[in-house]
Amino acid sequence: MNRTMITATNTMSQLQHKMDIIGHNLANVQTNGFKRKETYFNELLFQEFNNQIHSNREIGRLTPNGIRQGVGAKLSQTKLVLAQGSLKPTGRDLDVALTKEDLFFKVRVTENNREAIHLTRDGAFYLNPVAPGSNNLMLVTSSGYPILDEFNQPIIVTGSVKNITFTEHGELIVEKDNLQKQTFSLGIVSVKKPQYLEQKMNNTLGLSNEADELGIEEDAIYTDLNGGLRQNIALQQRTLEASNVDMSKEMTDLINLQRHYQFQARSVTLADQMMGLINGIR
Repeated sequence: MNRTMITATNTMSQLQHKMDIIGHNLANVQTNGFKRKETYFNELLFQEFNNQIHSNREIGRLTPNGIRQGVGAKLSQTKLVLAQGSLKPTGRDLDVALTKEDLFFKVRVTENNREAIHLTRDGAFYLNPVAPGSNNLMLVTSSGYPILDEFNQPIIVTGSVKNITFTEHGELIVEKDNLQKQTFSLGIVSVKKPQYLEQKMNNTLGLSNEADELGIEEDAIYTDLNGGLRQNIALQQRTLEASNVDMSKEMTDLINLQRHYQFQARSVTLADQMMGLINGIR
């Protein structure tokens, strides 16, 4: 295999990764609170050939000395974009939307047979019975994950519910039929380093493998908004946040990506034809 084939195949494998990410973005264009990813490419290591034996002849040259030949491109960064999605009024009491792009709800999931805390922007909540026939109701996501309060405990509503109110600063007030009230503080965090988060199951985010390998703790990635920090919460009831995926942009990127992939595939074909011509010379 000659260098042209090596360069093209290296780049094609990385382009396939970007194609997968674009496909994932497009598949979640209707997912509440979904955050798209963007990718960036860098050149792989290149080899320099010094074809000029007299260095004094390189004086005044505007380009780097010698001849540089690359070996392809690589996917250098995959970035989670936290831009705010559009807000959709629903009129449903259990639908809430965070109106600041760095805020996330905390949910409890079971990952690899152990419990873990993930983050989500999906505010389509439900009240499910804690056990069959129980009057106690748990606040959960559309996937059934418990929503956590400021102490990382599930939110359990007891008795018959008459009215539900979410305040602007993340308080849940449940009014009962007997006119009693229960008040909960939703567990909400402010994410400062989204590059250490990756998309997990059912529209949630969790710590990436890179964060675990580097020993980066959760406190360095996001801040729990408790106490006086709850004034930084901005929440809107009877509203859902749409995905921040722009279908027209994703389709344009996909078309450009296909052109790049076809170009690299064509390079492999031409290199193969050239090798055939050389091998055919007698």
